Amino acid sequence: MSVTPESLPDTRRMWLPRTNPGVYKALVALQRASSEGVDPEIGELIKIRASQLNGCAYCLHMHLSDALAAGMEPLTLGMVSVWSEATHLFSDRERAALDLTEHVTRLGEDGVPDDVFARARMSFDEVELGQVLASIVMINAWNRIAVTSRYPAGLDERQLR
Repeated sequence: MSVTPESLPDTRRMWLPRTNPGVYKALVALQRASSEGVDPEIGELIKIRASQLNGCAYCLHMHLSDALAAGMEPLTLGMVSVWSEATHLFSDRERAALDLTEHVTRLGEDGVPDDVFARARMSFDEVELGQVLASIVMINAWNRIAVTSRYPAGLDERQLR
């Protein structure tokens, strides 16, 4: 189904690019910096999984669309929510990134378990791990903005700039 901004119900409580352009530009710059050096497929898996966990239809729609446009396997994308059960579909690095994404996104009293961080550290060098962590933090920030502001699935602010 083709979605245009005009065909979507406007459920937005606010639109950060318009109401707070300085903050929005800073977040975009931080997003770009956090993505540098991250394998694009791992980056999309991080964004998809965090968006699933946070219930962010806006970001999930955007990043599933990006992943499909980049040629990622649709069946694999459909299994992201059950990645720990479908381990054969994901590489060691992808599983380490997804596990870290789950724990950073669901950060609780005990933080990120040592074994989860150790697996991530074994899968990524120090710089890559910092970039992966920053990517996880950024999609969680975007999710929180989109969910709080009720951005509708199918809208993509990158198309509206």
